Amino acid sequence: MDATLAGHLQELRRGTVVVASLTVLRTPGYGYSLLETLSRAGFEVEANTLYPLLRRLEAQGLLTSEWNTGEARPRKFYRTTEQGDALAATLRGEWARLDAAIGDLFTDTNLGSEK
Repeated sequence: MDATLAGHLQELRRGTVVVASLTVLRTPGYGYSLLETLSRAGFEVEANTLYPLLRRLEAQGLLTSEWNTGEARPRKFYRTTEQGDALAATLRGEWARLDAAIGDLFTDTNLGSEK
């Protein structure tokens, strides 16, 4: 993969990780389990990208966190707030709208048919 393609793919994926994280964290989860869930769904995210994102979303009031110290290793669990749930729903709606618009462009310009 060349550097130009890699850069564009990174840009495309950047916002989707926010939507995916807010969607998954409607059910409380900790960072590592979120990484695994996202990976299984096809979102390849590195820990050094995800953890700062979680802190930023928490600072924005979109996530809350709580330490679970009842296990051998303390873990910080995250969950979306009402504001985070609302934003995720809005972003998913916008994603669907953009996907439909791209599909329309694809069809309207005959890119989908052989010439």
